[in-house]
Amino acid sequence: MGQQKEAAVLGMWAFLLTEILFFGGVFMAYMLYRTWYHDAFVAASTSIALFWGALNTVVLIGSSLTMALAVRAARTNQRRATVNWLIATMFLGCVFLGVKVIEYADKFEHHHVPGPNFVWAEPGHEAPAAEGGAATSHRGPSPDAANFQEHTQIFFSLYFTMTGLHALHMIIGVGLMMVITWMAWKDRFDEHYYTPVEMSGLYWHFVDIVWIYLFPLLYLIDRS
Repeated sequence: MGQQKEAAVLGMWAFLLTEILFFGGVFMAYMLYRTWYHDAFVAASTSIALFWGALNTVVLIGSSLTMALAVRAARTNQRRATVNWLIATMFLGCVFLGVKVIEYADKFEHHHVPGPNFVWAEPGHEAPAAEGGAATSHRGPSPDAANFQEHTQIFFSLYFTMTGLHALHMIIGVGLMMVITWMAWKDRFDEHYYTPVEMSGLYWHFVDIVWIYLFPLLYLIDRS
């Protein structure tokens, strides 16, 4: 049993390292574009509701706590507590996804989804007209009107890519927790065997840590 647990831990950490490499490429792209088009990124970032991002941060931190308590309950052979904490973890994960639906709906409503219908317009903030073109609405410090809309679209492309990938990992995590909860309900775990709960907890904590980086990068650009 000890050898099986060591193999499982090694396999999970190897998987998480590949996930770090996966997200690392997206983070690098974000860093480069934010450096090149800082004003546009500031304007686009401040159009995102800070409240929802902060709420999701608190929700995910809470879910990490409930996940840790579920692992502890499994280690101490508390079947009912394990099931309850896993259900609480899934509930908080679903709350997070629900908040993302609200945020995404707002972006669709304001045409901030990258593509042919993308429009960057903040009421009451009119940019100077580009040479031979119409004025572009914006918020932020005197951007280049000719390219400002394209630059804000880059921000929202990265916003949807990064948060979408994170949400996908969260959906997978909730599905994984459903399986683990069913196993716990069937009394599959005790003080000698709780490896699946612990490995699922590592995955869940990783997803939470990714959000801890996404929140300041996407929501807190020059907020002060």
